[in-house]
Amino acid sequence: MVNVKSVDTKKARKVTQPSSSTQAKQATNFFADVKTEFKKITWTSKEELQVYTKIVVGATFLCGMGVYFIDLLIRGGLSMLEGLTRFIFG
Repeated sequence: MVNVKSVDTKKARKVTQPSSSTQAKQATNFFADVKTEFKKITWTSKEELQVYTKIVVGATFLCGMGVYFIDLLIRGGLSMLEGLTRFIFG
């Protein structure tokens, strides 16, 4: 048996779609807000961008070299451990 009140309640809750003129106004307001927000942006100067780029490239290079030297250290330690185990166990 179907509960009539629940069906009526579901119909009452149904959301109506906004009209096309309302959607057009909302889109216009949205783009006007986006334009306003873009005016608030402070862009970096060319000189600042060059300095920041050099810092990032340098830091990346140094981190890469650090990882490389740690890898060499671990690889050397493991090869010494392998040589020691071969010496002990034949």
